[in-house]
Amino acid sequence: MYEKWKTAFLTISTLFLTFSLVLHPQAALQASIRGLNIWWEVVFPSLLPFFIIAELLISIGVVKFIGVILEPLMRPLFRVPGIGGFVWAMGMASGFPAGAKLSARLRKSNLLTQIEAERLVSFTNSSNPLFIFGAVSIGFFNNPKLGIILAAAHYFSNFAVGLIMRFHGDNTAYKINTHTTKKRRFQNPFLILHETRLQEKRPIGKLLGDAIVSSIQTLLMIGGFIILFSVLNKMITVFHITAALSFIMQHILSFFQLSTDFSIPILSGIFEMTLGSQMISQINETPLLQQAMVTSFILAFSGLSIQAQVASILAETDIRFKPYFFARIIQSILAPIFTFVFWTPFYEKVSSFSPMPKDIPVFLSEHPSILHEIWTSFIHYGPIFTLFCLYLYVILLFLRTYKEKPRSL
Repeated sequence: MYEKWKTAFLTISTLFLTFSLVLHPQAALQASIRGLNIWWEVVFPSLLPFFIIAELLISIGVVKFIGVILEPLMRPLFRVPGIGGFVWAMGMASGFPAGAKLSARLRKSNLLTQIEAERLVSFTNSSNPLFIFGAVSIGFFNNPKLGIILAAAHYFSNFAVGLIMRFHGDNTAYKINTHTTKKRRFQNPFLILHETRLQEKRPIGKLLGDAIVSSIQTLLMIGGFIILFSVLNKMITVFHITAALSFIMQHILSFFQLSTDFSIPILSGIFEMTLGSQMISQINETPLLQQAMVTSFILAFSGLSIQAQVASILAETDIRFKPYFFARIIQSILAPIFTFVFWTPFYEKVSSFSPMPKDIPVFLSEHPSILHEIWTSFIHYGPIFTLFCLYLYVILLFLRTYKEKPRSL
């Protein structure tokens, strides 16, 4: 019965999207261009270096080296191997969906069990500081101090999700890994690094080429999802489906004593968090605390566009998507709560004790911060970097195809 409903839903959704593209081609084109610009200017140039470096670090054994060092920390806290600390740091630095990409990569290398990978992917996907400070707090709200609240709530709620998801799965693997962990503490991490590098038979040129090709293929998939959900979000707005759903959302917001003006921005943010965050910043009649709480909710949920990207990456392995989705629901509940708790000590007191501009730290000043300048540089120079990497990808793909092509006698 479930499969029949699933078939019906997919059929109706596909037909709706097809007819909407035919009836409103101009709106679909504008939405596609918007999604393409996000990928072209920001997503591709910001994620590609991290993906390539991560592939190289995994191949030459640096990840195992880090894993041995972080094993005593990550295993008791999150019940994941020490290499999870590497995924956590890279996911936080580069943003969505790097955590899923690296977790799937480690699972393919049998460095994680299925349950460990599901625990790890649940809290290693997050927005990067560049997006929270540069785009949201300064670019949308024009308020650098707000970035501290959003970042603290986002990363603390992510940490809390990791502590909760440690109870996901059975205890059998944990008991076995506890025994092996005691042995690993006495292992030489440099020896493991050296042995892993010796096991890698590919030359450095082949290693780098494979890392570039794999990373760009993943980013092309991510770009397709961004464009698709940008169009889908626009189509449900054009057909007034968003306006109809907003009536239900208004009752939910009234129950939590929040402004009903957030109904349409929340629905848009459920599909695409960048658009939702921008729409929230444009509501001037509501208290800033409520705007921050709703923005934290959207950043924690991360939007169906990013969740579809994660689902596509996880589908290449046996890592299930349901635990990840459950973790996003938990974080979307915790993040607004943390925002409310942090508001007085981190925002109001900072404002009250910093009356003079010279007393405010550089990263809190009203002038464009370093992160905002980096964000602006991504928008200006990102397309050039993206175009160069795509040319490089085509060349590498051609060389790989030419070498694998059987020679005629």
